[in-house]
Amino acid sequence: MFAKLETYPAALLELVAEANTTAKAIPPLFPLSANVAVNPFLGQSDEPLAVTAARLARVGGARAIPPRTHWAGKINAGEICDTDLKEALASIQGQFNVPSLQELKASLNDESPAPEALPTVAELAADVSGIDWPGLIDNRIGVWAASHFDQGQALWKQAGSGGPFRAWRDFASRDLTPEIQGLTGFCTFVADTNRSHWRAIGRASERLGVTTAAAPTAFHRWLMTLGGWAQYGRYLLWQAELEGTADSSVTELLAIRMVFDEALFDLYEDQIAARWADVVAAHQSPVTPPRDLVIDAVLQDAAERAEQRVLADRLSCGTARKGEARPDVQAAFCIDVRSEVFRRALEAQDESIETIGFAGFFGLASAHKAAGSDVTEFRGPVLLQPGLNSQAAEPETANLSRRYGARAKRAWGRFKLAAVSSFAFVEASGPLYAGKLVRDALGFGNKTTEDPVPEMDPALNLETRVGMAKSVLTAMSLTDEFAPIVLLVGHGADVTNNPHQSALQCGACGGHAGDVNARLLASLLNDQDVRTGLRDSGINIPSDTAFLPALHHTTTDKVTLFEQDLPPETPIDLTQLKAWLAAAGALTRAERSQRLPRAAGAAHVAQRARDWAETRPEWGLAGCRAFVAAPRHRTDGADLSGQAFLHNYDWRRDDGFGVLELILTAPVVVASWISLQYYGSTVAQGLFGGGNKLLHNVVGGIGVLEGNTGALRPGLPWQSVHDGDGFQHDPLRLSVIVEAPREAMSEILRRHPGVRALFDNGWLHLIAMDDEGKLAWRYCGDLEWSRFKDQSADARAIAAE
Repeated sequence: MFAKLETYPAALLELVAEANTTAKAIPPLFPLSANVAVNPFLGQSDEPLAVTAARLARVGGARAIPPRTHWAGKINAGEICDTDLKEALASIQGQFNVPSLQELKASLNDESPAPEALPTVAELAADVSGIDWPGLIDNRIGVWAASHFDQGQALWKQAGSGGPFRAWRDFASRDLTPEIQGLTGFCTFVADTNRSHWRAIGRASERLGVTTAAAPTAFHRWLMTLGGWAQYGRYLLWQAELEGTADSSVTELLAIRMVFDEALFDLYEDQIAARWADVVAAHQSPVTPPRDLVIDAVLQDAAERAEQRVLADRLSCGTARKGEARPDVQAAFCIDVRSEVFRRALEAQDESIETIGFAGFFGLASAHKAAGSDVTEFRGPVLLQPGLNSQAAEPETANLSRRYGARAKRAWGRFKLAAVSSFAFVEASGPLYAGKLVRDALGFGNKTTEDPVPEMDPALNLETRVGMAKSVLTAMSLTDEFAPIVLLVGHGADVTNNPHQSALQCGACGGHAGDVNARLLASLLNDQDVRTGLRDSGINIPSDTAFLPALHHTTTDKVTLFEQDLPPETPIDLTQLKAWLAAAGALTRAERSQRLPRAAGAAHVAQRARDWAETRPEWGLAGCRAFVAAPRHRTDGADLSGQAFLHNYDWRRDDGFGVLELILTAPVVVASWISLQYYGSTVAQGLFGGGNKLLHNVVGGIGVLEGNTGALRPGLPWQSVHDGDGFQHDPLRLSVIVEAPREAMSEILRRHPGVRALFDNGWLHLIAMDDEGKLAWRYCGDLEWSRFKDQSADARAIAAE
């Protein structure tokens, strides 16, 4: 990608550097098959919210902070108090010109100005011509990109080689649509561009007067107009970087977009040159937040401090169970906030039940092949490379049967869509589908089948397997006092007619269900040779302990037990466990039904997943606002309302703080991506949200369009954060609570500047819990800490006096 850059002029080299930097300012869009949550502000983590709000106003014309009416309502309701406001004001001392408390309160009566993006050449040309040039560009790039990036949905893929820019040149030099609309000579103009996208960017920049000073936000603005297409290009770059290679799709898409504006500038230069010069001058100015955005950011921070007071109260109300005897069941769930509700309900069944929170991939990032499939699925966090290979174990005859069935289904689907058969197929076979339509409409379709037991690559030797098992158990803080039954519970969501269903799956499993990972770990820990190796390394698993994999269906709150995975000689009675799980599921459904729109009681909750017309089968992780890494007895008995990620962690068992480092650099980062995706999809739905589910069309197997063409819509659909009357996600940045020495956390942040930037710039809050389970210290940035002021505790003390 960069081998030939030294042959370019120095000015072009500077523009190339700016373009590559701007590519990193775009968040990745993962395809629908593994639609994991992404922090839409990923490229802005090195700056505070107020600056990002000013940047996104310039390049995207969107808010990055909720409107003031939202905060005014919380202040009037007493949810945000003066102390929260004062602390938030004090936290920005030295960064910005700090308003007074009086000014802050007075500003609640006036909404901050609506953001307006700096116009592109296409928008200026539309103003003077009355032709919707931005719409035309969206359409033509969308038509080309849908075919070029197609992952198998289309019957014919766009021809072209040598990268996106060259493929687009071939397409656009024959596409007469822009010329019909009035962009005369565009085909010839495109054909005359250099085949190198860098040369095209250089020529367009020179023609449009874009200097290296203007390039960062000018390039960013052009990429933002491409919506999800630019973000999908960023995904390709993300994957390439994980594999140690390179990908230039983002910058090639930038070149395509700039060529359009270059051509329009040639056509309308006399009418727009002066206004465009002003735009370039504005791009050259530093991104500095105006006072209104500073005030908005202070209100955002104050609301998060208020929520932390509520969290401190809830944690203080928790009561740890005695649990001195050996538990009958230990159930390890994903840290996913949906597990918090089920864990609480399960523990309520009996004192002998303990639950554990751990990342849902159970420490085994696997490249997995399902039964009858040649497709490799990555079952692990997208931050990591797979550490092992696995596949479904079944006889060759059964495997071939699955493959033949899948191929027949694909061939039948292509026949239905083929030009020579589509109309005839509908006429002849349409009535035969009446039964299926009725079954789906009544919610009787969408039956799933379980895969055979997955098995690890046999090439992994015993020493490696023992090391993996020890690492996982240590990270779970589960190295002794094993129960007779240790349940390993992954989670997944079975829904129908939902392109975004992978967004409801396990974020730690790459947008897949967690059953494979749970079954792999169970088979590893049930292996007698592995247990012997663990005993030699200090972890003694009793002979009567069995590790049982399971899957929590988050749409129905039913739990599937993979009993068939247990060794044949395992003497275990699951009758009582099944009763407990059924009762816990009923309690969980009853709690969830109170939030779901049109939920006619707990019984209706289980039916929603099978309803092909249901836009909200569940709320997913909407409402997430806290991450707690501490022993379970710190949160035991606390009702956290399905809003907290709960990770078991005991720093006293963590020699060298290796587990703490893993938690802060992996699960916490994944949780921050989830939290900020919900935040971005709520406050900036037009920029970072998925739009209206009712208008979605899947394109290329990659993402969705809101309509028939144009830019991909990234993020979460409107129905995932809003119930029709109000938001179901309160846009608050994640508060991370960790029981561990502050010095250890500071040292980890020092070694990981990317993670430190998230905390230093306020994208995450870090609070240290003391030895009594109280929130005691707040991270202030720059590796400094201050006392956490629990105003609620003070109020209780005054009331007691």
